[in-house]
Amino acid sequence: MTAPAQLAPATARRPAYRRRQRAGQWWVPWLFLAPALILFLYFKFIPMAQAVSMSVQEVRPYLGNTWVGSANYAEILSSDGFRSAAWNTIVLAVGQTFGSMVLGFGLALLVEGQTRKLTVIRSAAFLPVVVPLAVTAELWRIMYHPTSDGLMNQVIGLIGLGPSGFINDPHTSLASIAVTGIWRGAPYDMMIFLAGLAGIDRGLYEAATVDGASTWKRILHVTLPGLRPVFAILFVLAAVRGFRTFTEVFLLTNGGPNGSTEVVMTLIYKLGLEQSRLGVGSAGAVLLFAATLVLTVCVQLLRRRRAA
Repeated sequence: MTAPAQLAPATARRPAYRRRQRAGQWWVPWLFLAPALILFLYFKFIPMAQAVSMSVQEVRPYLGNTWVGSANYAEILSSDGFRSAAWNTIVLAVGQTFGSMVLGFGLALLVEGQTRKLTVIRSAAFLPVVVPLAVTAELWRIMYHPTSDGLMNQVIGLIGLGPSGFINDPHTSLASIAVTGIWRGAPYDMMIFLAGLAGIDRGLYEAATVDGASTWKRILHVTLPGLRPVFAILFVLAAVRGFRTFTEVFLLTNGGPNGSTEVVMTLIYKLGLEQSRLGVGSAGAVLLFAATLVLTVCVQLLRRRRAA
């Protein structure tokens, strides 16, 4: 009886010692995160704070900035070019968001499974995401060649349409850029949908099959309700991606023809770097950030209300 009595206090002291040891090493995770946090601070958060500061100033390099208050915001909000760019941004964001989600959901249903062939197909379908966006834009620019021997004109010629100007036609340029964004964004949405599909209870499908539910009804009453949180997350991600569209527009059309594809990001770039109106451009960037933040908060509030 003496030995167990002596061992019990030592055993009780070990968890407390380990807790104190872990508590004394709380800084270890932050040490590993420090390089990334420093990079984020220097290249993201500090520039964001500087943009907010410049948005209420007239920026004059080497001469000193002067305070103008809300004049930059009033100027850009009253600008016809900004309103047109904002409308194009909304149209492009809505089209790319719903297009990529619908196509990604369809692809996820087609390639769901565990066989090796499907793994290869999924990898091939995901390639547009990993290809550099500049390369993607250049490829689509070549395919959108406006002559009858262009690739896309040959494709639509098979069904008796065309030839079309695509990105060279003001009436079709914005839709053409949206198609490029959908083609690139759908595989990313597909992978997230696949992760969501893996979490749905297979017993629900079996029960629906026993009850005589068709494939469409199983998708409607089992798959879609099970993927509701995934849809909410993807909506936010795709909408933010659509609002921040820049590279494909800049490389394909640079806002043309006749401003038909000008979006907020390209307008901010031109104001700040081409026209040296950094204050007005910063005001536009702050407005874009505020719109994105409001959209994200509204979606999160709707999710919580439905969950409650």
